[in-house]
Amino acid sequence: MKHLQIILLLLLPLISLSAQDTIIHRKDTLPDRFYILHNVTRNGETLPEIELDEVTVTHSMSLKDRFQWWRYQRTVYNVKKVYPYCVLVRESLAEVNDTLETFSNDSDRRRFLRGFEKEIFSEYEDDMRSMTLTQGRILIKLIDRETMNSSYDLIRDYRGSVSALFWQGIARIFGSNLKAKYDPYGDDYLIERIILELEAGRI
Repeated sequence: MKHLQIILLLLLPLISLSAQDTIIHRKDTLPDRFYILHNVTRNGETLPEIELDEVTVTHSMSLKDRFQWWRYQRTVYNVKKVYPYCVLVRESLAEVNDTLETFSNDSDRRRFLRGFEKEIFSEYEDDMRSMTLTQGRILIKLIDRETMNSSYDLIRDYRGSVSALFWQGIARIFGSNLKAKYDPYGDDYLIERIILELEAGRI
């Protein structure tokens, strides 16, 4: 960050000179946006007119409507932030399972899992730490959606029951549940709707 500030300070005089040069030598031009007026005669009187875009007038939103709109927009933001990581989990899980099948003993499997975990942590730990609690809860639900396994089940299968119980306890302290199942027709209906819109490229 400090290096970036130094670079910006060094560039500041150049930017200032460039701006002055632009002001001194700029020639008059047409504005970026202009309108062509047409003469229209009505009732014997000719006046210039311009065609305007259609304007839709709606009633002002009630407090309840504004809250629902804000809740929806916030959920869209949160889902768009965590959904790529759910896809990553699904793809990584398939890759890990394929690789584990190539090992003949448990020690090689454990060594591979430790290395894979270290690699994932180094690449995505900062992203995970920057997530809010709400985004974390959505991520837990979407992992279940993408893998058909709860986060608790995945930890238990790959790290053991003790680790699964430990992380479940930590999650419960922060109001989350690693055993949470995704319910697209119930509690998670809004999230499912947003994902379908996201996959269709409409949001």
